Amino acid sequence: MKRLVIVALLAVAFTGTTIAQKFAFVDSDYILKNIPSYNAAQDELNKMSENWEAEIKDEYEAIEEMYKSYKAERVLLSEEMREKREQEIIAKEKSAKELQQKYFGAEGDLFKKREELVQPIQDAVYKAVKEMTAEGGYAIIFDTASGASILYSNPRFDKSDEILEKLGYK
Repeated sequence: MKRLVIVALLAVAFTGTTIAQKFAFVDSDYILKNIPSYNAAQDELNKMSENWEAEIKDEYEAIEEMYKSYKAERVLLSEEMREKREQEIIAKEKSAKELQQKYFGAEGDLFKKREELVQPIQDAVYKAVKEMTAEGGYAIIFDTASGASILYSNPRFDKSDEILEKLGYK
């Protein structure tokens, strides 16, 4: 009997606590798409990426040409010449892979440029969300952009426009 009373009291206490909590959500994709500097940064990153991809593609096409030429002339070459040409092709492949890693690797130029251009904008959005959370007394702010865990959300709790206003947009 004592256990039942304690469990009932705990249930009432936790129910009161959860009812008092406020929840809201934002759509970070929507917010970022409405920030002109973010769109400009994305455009710049896309152009850089396309240029680098074209450069790397040209390198691999040159390697392919070298290999085709080698394959056609292979029977006419001495053993020493074959080894030399093979080494040239291997060196060119290695160079192309290093260039690809330099541009697109985990610590590559694209990653660094993305950090330089996009990170400050994302930090400003995070700061605005954090301020809104404190001002509004929200317990949790969900991001519907990743949406896999939110099946339905009432639009009246969407605070995305408030975040944009706090950032000075709209």
